[in-house]
Amino acid sequence: MSTDDPGLFGPHSVTWQLHSDPMMWIAGVRALYLQALHPRAVRGVLQNSDFRRDAWGRLLRTADFVGTVTYGTTEAAERAGARVRRIHRRLTAADPAGGARYRVDEPELLLWVHCAEVDSYLHVLRRSGCPVDDAAADAYLAEQRESARLVGLDPAAVPGDRAALAAYFARVRPELALTPEAREVAAFLRRPPAPAVLRPARALLWQRVARLAYGALPAYAHDLYGLPAPPPAAVTRRLCATGRLLRAVPSKVRWQLPPRHILRAVERLGPDTRPAPYKLRRSPAILSGQRGTQGELRG
Repeated sequence: MSTDDPGLFGPHSVTWQLHSDPMMWIAGVRALYLQALHPRAVRGVLQNSDFRRDAWGRLLRTADFVGTVTYGTTEAAERAGARVRRIHRRLTAADPAGGARYRVDEPELLLWVHCAEVDSYLHVLRRSGCPVDDAAADAYLAEQRESARLVGLDPAAVPGDRAALAAYFARVRPELALTPEAREVAAFLRRPPAPAVLRPARALLWQRVARLAYGALPAYAHDLYGLPAPPPAAVTRRLCATGRLLRAVPSKVRWQLPPRHILRAVERLGPDTRPAPYKLRRSPAILSGQRGTQGELRG
């Protein structure tokens, strides 16, 4: 392996392996559904972005940020985090309860967005057949405290294992609600605007992705949205079938899609650093929560 900078996580981390999985795209849509149920968080997004006109761009920018933080150099990851913090510092929104202004970078809002994301990534990948055991899942959540630090959170205040994450969701659930903004996000995700030439593809592919992501939500989210969802066993079967289909596409083909973070990381660090699911089963470094050449997790 090259001695070049492995970045914040490195090839021996759980994050390095998981974030290469093609089911991350479905997990990202699940995260959007879940994040929209926090009234203050979703209002902060809709009042400060062009989500309605550029939701695809927002999704791709999020994917680019995750890819940079996971596979980029330490300098690139820190720079991406600083850019996000700088943008958030300037933004406020009107509280849905009384109209008072609040900052969108309040720790409780940043924490909700972070936890909804990592929970979605971990849930969808595990449920679709990615070989992540409990120890690796806890290691992943501990590693993701580093991503939380980049957006402005204190890593010590971020859930670092499955038990802490479950306790967080139990605490925050009474704050969740189906607001008009949440309805708007859900309607967009089910049927995003598309040019006429792409509408057949939207009906054939995207709506299946959206239904699968919605089905993978927790039961309390289905209750809040009030939309029917398939039985959990059916959702699991569909997630597994989709995972098998997408993972059958050669990784070198999948990784050619922009912005090609994984290919650039492998070019930088050497061919033996290629992410692969089987490495989750065999790596003692992963199961002990280490970050390879970068040492112990911060925070």
